[in-house]
Amino acid sequence: MADTKEKILLAALRLFAREGYEAVSVSDIAGELGMTKGALYKHYKNKRDIFDSIVARMFQVDAERSRQYDVPEEQFDQSPAAYEDVSLENIRRFTLAQFAFWTEDEFASNFRKMLTLEQYRSAEMAELYNSVLAAGPVAYMEDIFREMRKKGLLREADPKQLALAYYAPLYLLINMWDRADDKPALTALLDDHIARFIQNASRTVQI
Repeated sequence: MADTKEKILLAALRLFAREGYEAVSVSDIAGELGMTKGALYKHYKNKRDIFDSIVARMFQVDAERSRQYDVPEEQFDQSPAAYEDVSLENIRRFTLAQFAFWTEDEFASNFRKMLTLEQYRSAEMAELYNSVLAAGPVAYMEDIFREMRKKGLLREADPKQLALAYYAPLYLLINMWDRADDKPALTALLDDHIARFIQNASRTVQI
């Protein structure tokens, strides 16, 4: 049963990424899998149930990846202590992993494409897009950089401006990925950007 539920999620998300969430029906999803609507309803109550399961999966994977790279899982106001010991190396590794996730992972890539399509049609989708791909990551990095600056790990600068300067190339390269002929070159550009940013933004702490 778990395998069938997984296949339904993947098929639905592929359709949502191609056609948009609103344009896809439960019949379309069932047809994509060669099953009846009745068979699909044994696993999910409706299309919204499928969508909610997709979103839950995304947040679960994001939390797991945060733990893997030792960066905060939650927002600053929910867990401020988690922001106290983040290293620049952890940020570098996490950023590269995020880039690979949003571009190379089929589930995440299709989720991104769905939100890109639907953000102009639905306030809910626009908010979700903003929280996972735009303002959300900037605010996350701002909190990390602010705490780093307090500890003397970064030069004196506005943490919001640092966050914008850091995240903007990542956002741009993610959006360039799907049409790029030389995809490894984009990863190399990101790696170079991160190295230059760390060199310019960090400072040696005098002990």
